[in-house]
Order: sequence, then structure tokens, then C-alpha cells
Amino acid sequence: MKQSQLFTKTRWEDPADETSKNAKLLIRAGFIHKEMAGVYDYLPLGLKVLRKIENIIREEMNKIGGEEVLLTTLQSPDLWQKTDRWDEDKVDNWFKTKLASGGDLGLANTHEEPITALLVHHLNSYKDFPKYIYQFQTKFRNELRAKSGIMRTREFLMKDLYSFSRNEEEFKEFYEKCATAYMNIFTRVGLGEVTFRTVASGGAFTSDFTDEFQTLSESGEDVIYVDKNKKIAINKEVYTDETLEKLDLNRSDLVEEKAIEVGNIFPLGTRYTDSLGLNFRDEDGLLHPVIMGSYGIGLGRLLGTIVEVLADDGGIVWPKEVAPFSIHLVQIGISDEVKTASENLYQTLIKNNIEVLFDDREISAGEKLADADLLGIPFRVVVSEKTLKAESFEIKKRASGEILHLNETELIELCQ
Repeated sequence: MKQSQLFTKTRWEDPADETSKNAKLLIRAGFIHKEMAGVYDYLPLGLKVLRKIENIIREEMNKIGGEEVLLTTLQSPDLWQKTDRWDEDKVDNWFKTKLASGGDLGLANTHEEPITALLVHHLNSYKDFPKYIYQFQTKFRNELRAKSGIMRTREFLMKDLYSFSRNEEEFKEFYEKCATAYMNIFTRVGLGEVTFRTVASGGAFTSDFTDEFQTLSESGEDVIYVDKNKKIAINKEVYTDETLEKLDLNRSDLVEEKAIEVGNIFPLGTRYTDSLGLNFRDEDGLLHPVIMGSYGIGLGRLLGTIVEVLADDGGIVWPKEVAPFSIHLVQIGISDEVKTASENLYQTLIKNNIEVLFDDREISAGEKLADADLLGIPFRVVVSEKTLKAESFEIKKRASGEILHLNETELIELCQ
């Protein structure tokens, strides 16, 4: 991509109607556009990051046996009435609408009911289980106060996976596999060192404990207590002596921190499978209920958290696996020699399958370098009269600020 052809523009000023760091930086850098409170568009650079996060999650879900589907967002009240969740007194964040022909429809905020009802038509024998079904799908939640930029929105992309097991042992085995996969995801997107598996209450989904994955951040809305040696935390809502004893944790080892919830996993038991008739017959033909779990990650929320946690005074700092490009190639100067060298390097990088954003715009060097920091691409490569004389390129590592001087071969090796 040549930056001169990119329709989005950077801006110097923070948007006046945003308070969160992630929204300010993503809007200034041209990754997203705000339509209204809690509703954002993903622009070319932002969409590239979102898709890379999606692919990381997909790879980790596939590794543990997930099968991907795509279900409709439109929801019939009949299913949700069977589980007693259509009533807004039970689930208060529904977006609902009316059909022109009469009757109600909901816009899905989660998919426990639809996926369970779907599997009734396909699974009935013990040989059919276990199953792990997931999707990436737009969800809608009628948030009373949409805030925190793209971390709490009214429309968002969610990875939701649902497990269906024959017994508790089988369920718990997968539950732990998924917890490990989640930590792999958070490590790959650059948050592994500051993300903790966190014991929490079941909320509207289950009466048992559940697990959240919380990333330490001063902008976080949750308070957790972290044992950094054991790599585990407890949400403030269940921070009791009884919980500490159950988890074999000492209060003196725990540190209070603010955090952002970036994922969750829920044991659901048979609540939904009982209500919707998903059972299986064993070897003797006896009928048994299916044990269910739910596992969610909001992709926009994760993207926003990366910005909140890793950004510095200069702007965004993208980890390599999710960055929109590997290299930000910056042409400084307008001489024929600089233009030719820049274009040649650009084509060479492309031929070596290295993703590159080429800043070929005719603006000042200061503006280009400031934009490079703001956009946060891992390596900034400068081509200028100075670098041509030195017969090497100036490379700045965005995360550390380290400056290297490398030739073309060394640069390609660095970025592959």
C-alpha cells in the first residue's frame, strides 16, 4: 500500500467527543471512524488489524477441535422464551424490532439458544459428541452508556464458541484446553505478560464460578487481585476468604490492580440443553443431558486493549503479529535518486512477501516521522540522501525506539 493512495488521513488533534486513549489514537491514526456513541467503522488499516486478530483466534480455536459456523443475528423470541431470557427483566441489553408482517425479532447479543437448538437437528448419539462449535459474528447490545472507545460498544464482532460434552470430565478437559488456547491468543497479540486468568462470578449465565481473562491497565473498569507468581487473579466481586481458601491463595501474595476483561469462559451445565431438548443416547439407548460451556472474546475490545496497554507518547505500538504492515517505508526527500531507491526497496519487500506501507507523500520529513510513530507499525525504514550515502537504511524499532543501520539483505532477514 502506498500512503498517497490511502483515503484515510491522520489528524493532530484528539477527537473532542472521546475520552479513552484507544479511541483517540485509533481515530487520529485513521484506523476507525465514529458513526455515533458506541458505533464505529473499521477503515482499511483498522480492518487489517481486526482480521489479523481474527486469524490468530481462528488458528487457536481450530487447534483444539473447533468447527467454524456463521449463524444469523436475527433471533426468534420462541427459543429465548424457552430458556426464560427473552424478558428484558432477565437480559436487559436486548435490541428488539418488529417484523412488518407482525411479531418480534431480537438482534443477538449471544448465541447459546440458537446453537443449541441447531444441534438438536444433527446430534443425538453418544458417538456424535463432544462437539466444539464457534463463529465470528456481529453482536448487538443496548448498552446504557457506550464508553471506553471500541472496548464497550453497541455493535461488535465476537468470537463465541460453545462446547457440548457427554459428562463433566469431558467438559472440564476441554474447558482447560480452551483456557490454555486463550492464553496463547493473548500472548500472540502482545498481552501475555499482563493478562491473567481470573476467577469471577457466573453473572447471568451460571451460578458457579467462571473464568475471565483480565489485562492489567489503568484504564480498566474491573478491580482484580493478582498473584503474579501463580499467574492467577480473583475478581473483586468474589474476593472472599472462602474463595481464597478454595483456590489455595494467600491474601498477602495478592496485589490489587485495575484491569480490562478481554475474554471469558463459562461452565453452563445443562441449563440450555435441558430447556431446548439437546440430549444423547448412550450405548444402552438411555437418554442423557448434554453438558455445555461458552467461551467468548470480543475482537474490537481486544484491539482496543492492545492500544490502551502498549501505546506510548508517540502513538500506537502494534505487536508484529497484529500490525497492519511489518514495515513503514518512509521516503525523505524528492530527488530522483531517493525516489528510485525508495521504489526499488518497496518492490523488493513486496517480492519477499513482506507487508509494507510506503509513505511516498510529498510532505515534510517531520510530518512523516510523526505519522510513523502514530500509526505504530513495528519497523520504520527511512530512505534519504543520508542513508544512500551511508549505503544502508535507517531502521527504527517502534516498540523500543532502537535505531539500526542495515543493508537490504539484513532488513529482509529482520522482517521475515
